[in-house]
Amino acid sequence: MEYPIRINKYLRDKGLASRREADGLVESGLVFVNGKKAESGLMINEKDNVVVKGRAKEYKYLAYYKPRGLPTQDLVGKKSVITDWQNKGLYPVGRLDKESEGLLILTNDGRFVREVLSDKKLYEKEYVVTVKEPLKKNVVSILGSGMETQALGKLLPAKARIINSTNISIILNEGKKHQIRVMLNDLSYTITKLKRIRIGDITIGDLNPGETRPIKISLQNNYAKK
Repeated sequence: MEYPIRINKYLRDKGLASRREADGLVESGLVFVNGKKAESGLMINEKDNVVVKGRAKEYKYLAYYKPRGLPTQDLVGKKSVITDWQNKGLYPVGRLDKESEGLLILTNDGRFVREVLSDKKLYEKEYVVTVKEPLKKNVVSILGSGMETQALGKLLPAKARIINSTNISIILNEGKKHQIRVMLNDLSYTITKLKRIRIGDITIGDLNPGETRPIKISLQNNYAKK
């Protein structure tokens, strides 16, 4: 952390609140610096004593296996899929389209959402894709060089590994809409199954469609535990 630092950014980087939540804490008079109420925009120095009064927000994180046939946006607000985690204010990070399945992270932590949706290699996303046509060996080098696509333009290089004649592992550091479908369609492949199995160090593990499991996240250490 570099000092001096604005109070809302300080609270965010300490893992105490998102910047928006930090602004609310300051405006509510719950943040004290060296014994005095903090004001919005206050700059914090390294030796300052910062205290937040009141109960800190409890952040929650779940790994969730989104089933095929369920759009991500339908996870919120529809009685047919409302579960206990939704009632606790948890929302999915990112999206998987209706015909895709696999790992989503559910959380109430806006800071972590921004981390995951960034293009940081720490939170690369891994997919296993099944196609109808036999895979050609050159698909790995084509994806790895950064494709020029009709729909999305120039893409970042994507790591790929052929598993067998019709299955391929693809790792992305960006998340443009329908990116894998666009890439493989441009290469004349027909996708029959698309499953996300990993986000950063968080894997889908032995989850079945519709199931969740708690996970532990540490933003300060930039590390995610299963």
